[in-house]
Amino acid sequence: QVQLVESGGGLVQAGGSLRLSCVASGRTFSGYVMGWFRQGPGKEREFVAVISDYARSTRYADSVRGRFTISRDNDKNTMYLQLNSLKAEDTAVYYCGATIRWKTAALADSYTYWGQGTQVTVSS
Repeated sequence: QVQLVESGGGLVQAGGSLRLSCVASGRTFSGYVMGWFRQGPGKEREFVAVISDYARSTRYADSVRGRFTISRDNDKNTMYLQLNSLKAEDTAVYYCGATIRWKTAALADSYTYWGQGTQVTVSS
């Protein structure tokens, strides 16, 4: 079992920044590919970014590439998502997830473990 807890969400004006954290406990954190997804009001959960187990590779959704940065610190069992140049359409609940499947890590169904989510609201 892996337990995931997100934090760092909040209310920010358009153009602002936030940093989200996802702290893991349980099984070895470095054994998992970690991803961020988000779900806006009335929308499906969508892929945001993913990072490989030892941070050698990352992938981003087109909508966030160049504005968001995913990272991880395996010594701290923590993954981060730096959100810059925020837009109103970035408003959503942001979830972190853990999977062993790198090739399909952009698909929510590939994830075994999820956190409870943290709300990000961007005012225009």
